Amino acid sequence: MDTLLQQIINGLVLGSMYALVALGYTMVYGIINLINFAHGEVLMVGALTSWTVLRLLADSGLPGWLMLLISLIAAIVVCSALNYAIEKIAYKPLRNAPRLAPLITAMGMSLLLQTLAMIIWQPSTKPYPILLPNEPFLIGGAVINLTQILILVTTAVVLFALMYLVNRTKLGRAMRATAENPRVAALMGVRPDHVISATFIIGAALAALAGVMYAANYGTVQHTM
Repeated sequence: MDTLLQQIINGLVLGSMYALVALGYTMVYGIINLINFAHGEVLMVGALTSWTVLRLLADSGLPGWLMLLISLIAAIVVCSALNYAIEKIAYKPLRNAPRLAPLITAMGMSLLLQTLAMIIWQPSTKPYPILLPNEPFLIGGAVINLTQILILVTTAVVLFALMYLVNRTKLGRAMRATAENPRVAALMGVRPDHVISATFIIGAALAALAGVMYAANYGTVQHTM
């Protein structure tokens, strides 16, 4: 029974990170029917950006939770800018092209980002610092730490906020309209280009959050993560 409960906790923690990644994929696919193969690399860039910021703050004397928060904000900014640039440079010119062209372009962007990350950060596995208290909590014989609790809580909050955004806000209505029919949405005053860019930025922020979560939980980052 203890083993079952432990595996349930492990599955929830890993599934929370996968959920954030999957949301980025599905939002982009729902808007422009494109599988963004470079989305995983955006996650990787977020994790490596966070690791870089933490190295710069290592001797700052700031508390661990604040350093983690600063590195997360930096990761979200970098990933959002990166995904925005990818959409404008690589995907937008091919929006009306045959389906195979953007698919191949997405795969090419994935390989390009991996190669650039290998050049910038070197092709080696890097240890991610432990910034939060690591004392385990016992739940019915299973073990969970503060980082894993934070992952579960943060994911729940983000999923609720995203559901509110899509169903209750003007941007969310514009997203749903664009996903349904971008031409008709444009006739109704929606600006599809802005909606698509916003979707890529939100997806990138979710990927950056998942990347930092993964790094904090497993303690390593690398260019093929």
